Amino acid sequence: MFSEDSTSFMSRSFTGVPPKVIQFGAGNFLRAFFDWMIAILNEEADFNGSVLIVKPTPGEYSLLKQQKGRFTVVLDGVSGEEIIKERRPIDVIHDVITTDPGWKAFLQSAHMESIRFVVSNTTEAGIEFDKKDRREAPIPRTFPGKLTLWLYERYLHFEGKRDKGCIFLPCELIEQNGQALREKVLQYAAHWQLEEPFIHWIAMHNYFCDTLVDRIVSGYPKDRIASLQEEMDQEVDPLLVAGEYYHSWLIQGPEFIKKELPFHKTSLNVSFVDDLIPYRTMKVRVLNGAHTAMVPVGYLAGLHSVREVIENDITFDFVHSLLEEEVLATLDFPAEIKGAYVSDVLDRFRNPTLHHQLLSIALNSTSKFTTRLLPTLKDYHQRRQQLPQRIVLSLAALLRFYKGEWKSQRIELKDNLETITFIADLWMKLERKEMDLPTLTASILGNVAIWSENLNAIPGLTAATALFLSEIEREGIEKTIKNLNTTTIT
Repeated sequence: MFSEDSTSFMSRSFTGVPPKVIQFGAGNFLRAFFDWMIAILNEEADFNGSVLIVKPTPGEYSLLKQQKGRFTVVLDGVSGEEIIKERRPIDVIHDVITTDPGWKAFLQSAHMESIRFVVSNTTEAGIEFDKKDRREAPIPRTFPGKLTLWLYERYLHFEGKRDKGCIFLPCELIEQNGQALREKVLQYAAHWQLEEPFIHWIAMHNYFCDTLVDRIVSGYPKDRIASLQEEMDQEVDPLLVAGEYYHSWLIQGPEFIKKELPFHKTSLNVSFVDDLIPYRTMKVRVLNGAHTAMVPVGYLAGLHSVREVIENDITFDFVHSLLEEEVLATLDFPAEIKGAYVSDVLDRFRNPTLHHQLLSIALNSTSKFTTRLLPTLKDYHQRRQQLPQRIVLSLAALLRFYKGEWKSQRIELKDNLETITFIADLWMKLERKEMDLPTLTASILGNVAIWSENLNAIPGLTAATALFLSEIEREGIEKTIKNLNTTTIT
């Protein structure tokens, strides 16, 4: 469709606005998060920039091309008692190119003087190195490999000018995503034996920021499309993408980037921070930790979705108290910041347009407990010299959930097969009276393959978990929650 001629390629534009961003990927998340932000930057801060979309994997964004880069973002949310709705047409896409086919056009895009930012969302597995990748044809398989050759083309075209380096804002959900991308690019440059001045140019004049993104994007809302079409009084946009109104973007990078990306002039929830790690810890422990804790507790209470958990008085109190009294006690942030974040998270859970099924987010719950709740449990125990009751109860509920059955209904478990089989075998032994509940509990908590450590080593945890597990079996989960204030664990 596109000519490989550099002149014709450089003159194309859907918007007439100079491209300041080259964006790898145009999936639902980036369109409803970053491209939506660029539209607001242009509107509220006179950013005057557009986005050049690159498809880094084989194939084309044919529909996006047909619509000349235009699409609609639909956002809904809850803030306290207020319902928030936003329906915004997005018209910030400069052009759409591909790497396969279209490799020459992709490299020619490196000649575009106005490009300053590189944004990506190539999934957690996208930032990788493959020693089989070659500098010559066929084109590199990985995103960092393609990016290295794009940077090399830019370096050669602009003769190594310092101001033609780029600012990288990866959105992949891995820790230190900017540094991970930088490391892979430098690894490719060394692997292909590219000249030392180019490697120096990458290291000194390109800026790889670590970032942390947060917004739930559900995609094309099939079940709501008729009502949305009537509400907006327009034809159905096949590229319409829906998500929650809540959004957060934290960026760790040099101070000067704030001036080039003037988010401070907008209403966007974007912050530049000196250290991303504490914020990532807060997100994992609060948002993700709450999700992981509520899955087995909510399911054993006969509930099926996050919203149902929040609308149920007993389970809401459980989640709210777990966050306020146990999780926040382990986070070294000012009380107002922690409190505001918990309030935001609970509002997000109340969002009537998001239908998060508990079984859908139960995937790999044992490893999620290990990364999201276990660090809080250990920190709380170290600081208070006692165990956090609600986290321990969620662990007991998880062990009961992994029996794979509740009230004669089979639970479809999705986890490592060895984990599922190991726990199921222990429950069968219990049913045959070959072991008691404390022994079952100790056997599961002692499996290092599941938890990456022997949880029996945490003082009092095994006995407390067995106690809650016994009460869940005898009284049910809701009564166990009600009895929390009268249950003493140390």
